[in-house]
Amino acid sequence: MKYLITGGAGFIGSNLADQLIENGHKVVVIDDLSTGRLENINHLSDNDNFEYHVANIMNYGLLEYLVEQADIVYHLAAAVGVRLIMENPVETIITNVRGTENVLEACSKHNKKVLIASTSEVYGKLQELNGGIDLLNEEDDWMLGPTSKRRWAYAASKSLDEFLSLAYYDEKKLPVVIVRLFNTVGPRQRSRYGMVLPNFVKRALLNEKITVHGDGEQTRSFTYIDDVTWALTELMEREGVFGQIYNLGNGEEISINELAELVKEKADSKSEIVHIPYEEVYGPGFEDMQRRTPDITKIQEAIGYEPQYNINEIVERVIKYYRTR
Repeated sequence: MKYLITGGAGFIGSNLADQLIENGHKVVVIDDLSTGRLENINHLSDNDNFEYHVANIMNYGLLEYLVEQADIVYHLAAAVGVRLIMENPVETIITNVRGTENVLEACSKHNKKVLIASTSEVYGKLQELNGGIDLLNEEDDWMLGPTSKRRWAYAASKSLDEFLSLAYYDEKKLPVVIVRLFNTVGPRQRSRYGMVLPNFVKRALLNEKITVHGDGEQTRSFTYIDDVTWALTELMEREGVFGQIYNLGNGEEISINELAELVKEKADSKSEIVHIPYEEVYGPGFEDMQRRTPDITKIQEAIGYEPQYNINEIVERVIKYYRTR
């Protein structure tokens, strides 16, 4: 099989390329390197089953050609990371909406199976509204903050991607599946765009201050990249998944304060843990979610998905990766 990965030089895309090639498939990557890096895919450059194009998915002519040549498409290209969203809202919205529209149009024209990577951000403030008790389910309502809060631009753009994808499925019978990713972490993830775990690890290894935004009592669940790439490949090999949305994450929760302490302990670091108000980092009026934890029942039933890595193993693996660098 021949796979096209948009955003394939990024953290998730490059690890997915490794997985697919290891499984004996051919992989083509398109990435404009705005957040991806050639360093992530250089080890594949001499592999006969791999090719890459440094280009933007706004280049519809090239994108359509690559889609036509592929059997299956993974659409991972997006503007990601809280810091990037706050600093470049126009790029975030246009890349995520128009780029996805291009992918869906090309896949529909050539009748290609496509997986659209969405995000847990689309749930917005839902868990706060229901008292933080229930896990987030694919069929739940969701609530975003006001449009005056730039924080929600990413969630709004990815929500529109989902609506558009399902519209293509219903109206044009496009075989599309949507995956909502919950805090995927692992080797090659960068701290540059506000990704919390690599940020903590890098600072801990350098014995620099570990900065926690807000009071640190907000909780998150983290999913190791190997669990994610396994699920992404498995989904596209199954029937009955198209026209569906799946949470892809890990139900194990940890507060950001606990995460900082765990990283410090595992790295044997002398770093001081300090707290910084959101306003100092992102400007006035920034909003965050207190809790974001997925219900993964649906994807468990669909493909037998079970996360293989707990938070201790995940932190140890990320520390090991950065130490080797």
